[in-house]
Amino acid sequence: MHELGVVFHVIKTVEEAAKENRLTEIEAVTLQIGEVSGVVESYLRNCWKWAVEKRSEILKDSALVVEQIPAVTYCEDCEKTYPTVEHGKICPFCGSEHTYLQQGNEFLIKEISGC
Repeated sequence: MHELGVVFHVIKTVEEAAKENRLTEIEAVTLQIGEVSGVVESYLRNCWKWAVEKRSEILKDSALVVEQIPAVTYCEDCEKTYPTVEHGKICPFCGSEHTYLQQGNEFLIKEISGC
């Protein structure tokens, strides 16, 4: 489970941003997670709950908001995009294997709400 390591990294990043912006409390952290990023949201939420209670005073009462970024693949041959999870690497329009993941592998801190 790499979600705990991910959570520790997010906590460190958020605490640094809070310090730079003189925030005393973080109310919510919004993360954007790609559909095929390999991060399991339920594990992430469990790790978040444990880590902020045990490891971070400024984040202890914060909410975790997760927005999923859908996985989209681009076909270089027919120049169309399609849902990656549904169709995989093979383009459903032309059958080409000349495709690449256009979005859906991201893991971003979108927003930090605090006071």
